[in-house]
Amino acid sequence: MSVEISKPVPRPGILDIASYVPGKEHAPGVARVYKLSSNETPLGASPKAIEAVKAAADNLGRYPDGQAIELREAIAAVHGLNPANILCGNGSDELLGLLCHVYLGAGDEGIITEHGFLVYKIQIMGTGATPVVVREKDYTVDVDAILAAVTERTKIVFIANPGNPTGTYVPVSEIRRLQAGLPKHVVLVLDAAYAEYVRRNDYEAGIEVVSSNSNVVMTRTFSKAYGLAALRVGWMYAPAEIVDAVNRVRAPFNLNAAAIAAGAAAIRDQAFVQQAVSFNQMWVETLTEALEAIGLKVTPSVANFVLIHFPDIDGKRAADADELLTNRGYILRAVRSYGFSNALRMSIGPEEANRGVIAALGEFMGRQA
Repeated sequence: MSVEISKPVPRPGILDIASYVPGKEHAPGVARVYKLSSNETPLGASPKAIEAVKAAADNLGRYPDGQAIELREAIAAVHGLNPANILCGNGSDELLGLLCHVYLGAGDEGIITEHGFLVYKIQIMGTGATPVVVREKDYTVDVDAILAAVTERTKIVFIANPGNPTGTYVPVSEIRRLQAGLPKHVVLVLDAAYAEYVRRNDYEAGIEVVSSNSNVVMTRTFSKAYGLAALRVGWMYAPAEIVDAVNRVRAPFNLNAAAIAAGAAAIRDQAFVQQAVSFNQMWVETLTEALEAIGLKVTPSVANFVLIHFPDIDGKRAADADELLTNRGYILRAVRSYGFSNALRMSIGPEEANRGVIAALGEFMGRQA
């Protein structure tokens, strides 16, 4: 006997997904708030990108270029790539979701790491596939652990390199070893959202690995170093067959005209990007030294944020520090959902915010930096 259902019901598994919760941005009752919870650049966007947005406002009645040709060609010119291997998205988040949509289904598995970006798990579960979480080693992706987790059901592997919220990275030699150890039908996704900030000789964002293999994809974003978070601009570099497959399910006008124009202008202005990177590098080093000097542990970071670990002592835990900082207008990111119950992630902010956090945490720890 059939049972009448009185309302629409999501398919099995959807209501098991924990929604993504962005970093908070409000501190009620505080006059001046510094949002240091979302890894945004304190320098904002290139003036050239801002002018491109203003110019795009003259044609709001027309659909944007559905192929984002101007943006793809600008990216290709800067990175020395073939535009045909580039696909742009409404932030790299959209592209991560499309890759899952194309390559995963019920019964499949997608491998993620224990402190990896939460969107990977959400997108895997959204297809009806199963996320397989593997341990990291010293807060860093462990290639051997990933290879040991591969089964006949594995179809995709996600790696954030550098990692978020850890700020650690995997050398390109390890990425090549991982790719060589994976079955050829498994898609390896290298999420290089913070690649612009990395200054290590053994790091490579993924371009070289993608160029020499048929099962590797690199995703990038304009939301961090390029300062275009409000416009949602991302891109991926992938083999032609993967680009073709993803293009078949991509929305026809997934990037708006302002995003396309601003992205193209931003990536051409590499001098501005280098200013942002230099500012970031100086403050990552300064913050790390200052916070360690007052007795806090900081995971070494190559990105535009630091992961701060607090003592397991009453009154000195991360939640206590978060409350004090929020009351003073400094909003950091609690990272319990990433497996860090006693840590906060701090984005590099403007100088006054960085110095303010150092002073406040020095007081919190009872020591001056």
